[in-house]
Formats: sequence, structure tokens, C-alpha cells
Amino acid sequence: MQLNILTVDVEDYFQVQAFASVVTRSSWDQYASRIENNTLNLLDILDEHHAHGTFFILGWVAERYPGLIREIVKRGHEPACHSYWHRLIYQLECREFRDDTLQAKDVIEQAASTTVRGYRAPSFSITSRSLWALEILVEAGFSYDSSIFPGRHDIYGIPGAPRVPFRIETASGSLLEYPVTTFRCGGQNFPVGGGGYLRIPPLWYTRFGIRRLRKESVPLIAYVHPWEIDPEQPRIAASLKSRFRHYTNLNKMESRLRAVLRYNSPFSMISQRGM
Repeated sequence: MQLNILTVDVEDYFQVQAFASVVTRSSWDQYASRIENNTLNLLDILDEHHAHGTFFILGWVAERYPGLIREIVKRGHEPACHSYWHRLIYQLECREFRDDTLQAKDVIEQAASTTVRGYRAPSFSITSRSLWALEILVEAGFSYDSSIFPGRHDIYGIPGAPRVPFRIETASGSLLEYPVTTFRCGGQNFPVGGGGYLRIPPLWYTRFGIRRLRKESVPLIAYVHPWEIDPEQPRIAASLKSRFRHYTNLNKMESRLRAVLRYNSPFSMISQRGM
């Protein structure tokens, strides 16, 4: 039976890249946080479906809500790192990325009382411009990464990257990469099963893509954000493009997530697939 992977990017609704141009990081503390209730609701959904996953946690969240991180671990999920400040890696200097990563890893490990082995870049921003970050991840003690999108997007992607988990060699050692899931159709890679790629397209698209994955024996690496199951979240005045990406079908995401969990089990955390 195909063992699929479930991942969660633990960040609040105002911390997303879509709003970075209108919500400054210095103002994050001024927004009404919904991360605790949304994550707890998501944990309940996963409990119902006997699903376990890897939670890529923002360091900013872990430092302010350590009890939430402990609850994630208590429910049997794996804590991992999603940076501290949710900044695009290719916009950082090497020193800035190293400092951000180490700070996030430290606060998550303190809250979780366990070693953090995995990393996911904000907005999958390990691209051809920021491959240098992989060596820093190895130096920082990470054994796997899930930041590469094997396709094209306006802010991320490495076209031609492998579509299945693969090992990357750096000058400091190797790292196992778990790329964003895509299926092949017409000679192109199409993303499926996670985030906006699960929430925005019609459900038939998701079903079609997952059927293609099964034919190829490619694992589904699904992902979701806690804010995506919260249609009542405050609205932020941003560009039309940003509002479309963030708010479209929030009222449908929970049911779509449940459908993916129901018909594509079992789901595991990354560490259960082995390193």
C-alpha cells in the first residue's frame, strides 16, 4: 500500500507571503492571532482520520505558543522548522538565513523537547538562486528538507527537479529532499494535493492528479495551513491577486482535506518513511 505523507505549515493568517507587502513583521503582534484554535481544530480532524504528519512550525509561533507545540507532539506528530520570520530565502544573505534558521530551530526544540530534523522554506523559496541554503541546513543539523517545487511559479520553483524524494549532496554532507507533489500531464508538471493547489481548483482536478500519481507509484506529499480551515478569519486589504490566492474556497478546504485523508490513507509523518 502506498504510504503518503501529510505536512502542516504552522503559521497564522497574517504571516503569509501573499500579505507581506501590506503586513510588516514588526506589526505581527498587533493582529488577533487565530493559530491556537485553528491548529487544535486541525489536530482534531487528523485524530478522527488516524493520520499523523510533520508540522513545519514558524519559530515566531513556537516562541509565543509553546503549549501548542507540546500539544502537537503529544498527539503523535513530528515537529519541524518553517523558519522564524517567514522570509523568502533568496532575498536573504547567507548570514541572515543561518541566524533565522538557528533561532527558529532552537525555540521549536525547546518547546517540543525533542530534536528538529526537518526544514521547509517559506513559500518553497529554495530555488536555483538559493541552493546555497541547503549546505547551511546540513551544518545546522537538519537531515531532510521539503522546500523544492519541481515546476514553475511566479515566486518559487526549480523546473526539472526530481518529482520523488531524492538525496542532495552538499559540501557539508547530504540532505534528503521531499519535493512538492506534482503529476505529469502533457509533458508538464502540475501541483496537486496541498495548500492552494487543493483549495482553489475544482475537486475533479485533485482526483485526476492523485489517480496519475498512483499509476506512477509516486507518493502524495499533502500540505495544509491551519488558517485554510478558518473561513471566518479577518480579511486583510491586499491586492486582488493576493486576496484570490488566500481567500478562495476557505469554506471548502476542511471538506476537501477530509476527502483527501479519507481516500488516500495511510498518511504518515516524514520520519516514518525513513531517512
